[in-house]
Amino acid sequence: MAQHRLNELEIGKNYLAKELDSFVSTTDVVVLSSNEEQLFTDPEREYRVAGSYKGFFEHSSEDGEKYFREKRAYVVEKV
Repeated sequence: MAQHRLNELEIGKNYLAKELDSFVSTTDVVVLSSNEEQLFTDPEREYRVAGSYKGFFEHSSEDGEKYFREKRAYVVEKV
């Protein structure tokens, strides 16, 4: 079975953890998961993409400022 590299994730679609792992490894994105650090522990577990954002705010511990980062961020929930 040929594997296809994902270029983006679709909201409402389910993906296996191994597909998300490959996507994160080849794409400059942030993935937020409902089961925290266990996202990649079971490669066959399914996740649904609940949302997508063009960027996010990040607090700098160095200067105390908040900065907007233009980096695609996805929210995934385990199915």
